[in-house]
Amino acid sequence: MSILIENPEQTEQLALVIGEVAQPGDNLVLTGDLGAGKTTLTKGIARGLGIDQMVKSPTYTIIREYQQGRIPLYHMDVYRVEFGASELGLDDYFEGDGLSVIEWGNTLKEALPQDYLELIINKDESDVEKRTIDFQTFGPQATAFKERILLKLACCQ
Repeated sequence: MSILIENPEQTEQLALVIGEVAQPGDNLVLTGDLGAGKTTLTKGIARGLGIDQMVKSPTYTIIREYQQGRIPLYHMDVYRVEFGASELGLDDYFEGDGLSVIEWGNTLKEALPQDYLELIINKDESDVEKRTIDFQTFGPQATAFKERILLKLACCQ
């Protein structure tokens, strides 16, 4: 399943919806080239969760926690994690009481959670604002998460 994002406003709308429908224990993997919009999407997700704190990329800290929303947001950037991902204690977040958003999560391989929704963000070479976002589900909770997102998007357009 793919959706076309034509401008930053649609990216913001998608992100808000994800935050609004996220439930404790949901895991979201964001995959895409540098500059595809993974951190921008996460900032909008935070707003959808009711988090008004500034969200920054956790590139060097690996994990940033935001507790003041409807549910906690665990924002991870595992781009620089080459070895020892299983020793970071990520399972505590994946199985926790919040939403885990994992940038570059596809690099974790066997350390990924068992159940997650992956959004693959593809930039349009001819238009810098356009993106195609592919949804891939891995597990029943991820499937339900995707369905909540698509249902809310459909009713809000």
